[in-house]
Amino acid sequence: MSDYVVGLTGGIGSGKSTVADLFVARGVPLVDTDAIAHELTAPGGAAMPALLDAFGPAIADAAGALDRAAMRRLAFADPLARSRLEGILHPLIRSLSAQRCQAAAAPYVILAVPLLVESGSYRERCQRILVVDCPESLQIERVMARSGLSVEEARAILAAQASREQRLAIADDVLVNDGERAMLDPQVAALHLKYLQTAMKIPKANC
Repeated sequence: MSDYVVGLTGGIGSGKSTVADLFVARGVPLVDTDAIAHELTAPGGAAMPALLDAFGPAIADAAGALDRAAMRRLAFADPLARSRLEGILHPLIRSLSAQRCQAAAAPYVILAVPLLVESGSYRERCQRILVVDCPESLQIERVMARSGLSVEEARAILAAQASREQRLAIADDVLVNDGERAMLDPQVAALHLKYLQTAMKIPKANC
């Protein structure tokens, strides 16, 4: 049971997943809200009935999972649709992530929340916030290379997220990812030691 939660966040293309993997390689449990969202929207996922009721069958693929591309287009075109989507998914994600944080058998757990700034409520559940940071121009390059999106599409995604300044404003720790992957490992190693030492000293608290 883990009572020390490190919230991991960063904008799209910042390298959050790579950083999370480096913590996992050191034996740290990871609770990933993106992975939970995929579980909830898989065929037979707990969120699918409500999503189908709200948006109709066009947002599901042939297997019955959420068609993420179709949903993304709808959400970006219609702010109300985005709010409805978040209203369905976010409470389920918060509940499952809280359960998994609480069940983690380790001194501390990484709670990866891409939209930590935007959602607000996760700050109360984390003892520490770690922001993975890089210039926005590099985020756009990485998103285009990874997803095959145009520069306009990549910029639209960034514009819909919290700004770099907003993320840095809530950060307790900042991990800089503006170069080679090899630069990340010593930063993660130092933070891992810091979190282990701190987790052993704090009083018990709920995730």
